[in-house]
Amino acid sequence: MFPERLRALRKGQNLTLNELAQALNEHLGPGERPNTPTQIGNWERGIRNPSFVEVRKVAEFFDVSMDYLCGRTERDGHDLAKLFFSNQDLLFEGTVLTSQDRYEIFQLINGYLKGRSQRSETDTFYGKQEELNLDFKE
Repeated sequence: MFPERLRALRKGQNLTLNELAQALNEHLGPGERPNTPTQIGNWERGIRNPSFVEVRKVAEFFDVSMDYLCGRTERDGHDLAKLFFSNQDLLFEGTVLTSQDRYEIFQLINGYLKGRSQRSETDTFYGKQEELNLDFKE
């Protein structure tokens, strides 16, 4: 499962093996060896297995869980409410959200979801639009 998911993540971001190796090497810890394109290609083909440290680096780079990479979960979902109240930096189009931003966005989403449950399908804009007769005759 790891080879397929690694390849899909890399290709999904249009990265070459060389670009991914360079990105993983940007923050090498003490005693860590640099990654090579050949090494990553071997991981993708299932010829070699990465170490725990390498899997962690890949997971952090692609912002997915190690469980997702290893096939223990089908989806790498996140509860937005937990993310908004976590200590992790949250970014939107490259801008870090302040604690006030996070709170206000949380309130907007929460209000939307509560309001949505009280609306019927025909109350929505799109529901009304579907009821219009668009058969124009001249």
